[in-house]
Amino acid sequence: MKYILASIFMLSLAVCAFSVPLESLIPANQAAQLRNTEQGQIVSAQLKNPAPSLMPNNSGIRQIVTGLMNTLNPNILVEALYLYNKPVKSKTEPVVWDEKQKNTVFNQMTAISTLAGIQYYSSSRGAMRTFYEYSSVIDNPTAKKPLPDPVFTQLPASFTVFARQKDLTFGDNIYRYDYLSAAEALLFTQENVTALNYGLVPVIGKGNLRSLMAVIDCGDSILIYAVSMAKAASMPGLSDKIGASFSNRAQAVLHWFSGRLNNKL
Repeated sequence: MKYILASIFMLSLAVCAFSVPLESLIPANQAAQLRNTEQGQIVSAQLKNPAPSLMPNNSGIRQIVTGLMNTLNPNILVEALYLYNKPVKSKTEPVVWDEKQKNTVFNQMTAISTLAGIQYYSSSRGAMRTFYEYSSVIDNPTAKKPLPDPVFTQLPASFTVFARQKDLTFGDNIYRYDYLSAAEALLFTQENVTALNYGLVPVIGKGNLRSLMAVIDCGDSILIYAVSMAKAASMPGLSDKIGASFSNRAQAVLHWFSGRLNNKL
């Protein structure tokens, strides 16, 4: 965790612009794919010896993801890129976030309670299924007292919260969320404080699931990069199931977040 926080600090120093062109963050073919597809997203899942393939060209994000990879040595890696086109009413001249818009976006990232009830496609069931039955910020991992979602009138440089989230697949667990606001990017990292079970089978130990979501201002659009990595138990067929589940869940989170932006920007 110390490495992550140090990397986040480096990100806040490294960022110096308020918006960056999409093509400077990702290859031209990926940018074209995001712009020209109806869903505006790319998802990649890798098992065994995974390596990031969709990570934006941002030194701070790269430091964080590389640090997590080196620490965790995951056998499952799921990445997603999503392009959100800003509503006309939210665009300024020049087209960059102003502080009010940026704060609004940040508050959508911290709206942890609104994850309760979101749906994802379950490959094993061949149908839509509830992702989180329950989702709430809590005071600490021991007392687990529910708290309201944090709402900011001014952006904090960084802050940390704990959350209790009941996942219908992996059970009732505690997570740590670390947030950062920088000049053109907003992000959070997530770590499981408790072990995750698949039914009655322990599959991901404490601290062995790490996720990051970064939101980058590209002027007339917002690039969202999400990555989840896990060191999961090695059982025949289990990694494939978890990888497919994480892929579909990543898409569900992206749709949740874009929906939040639609309602607020």
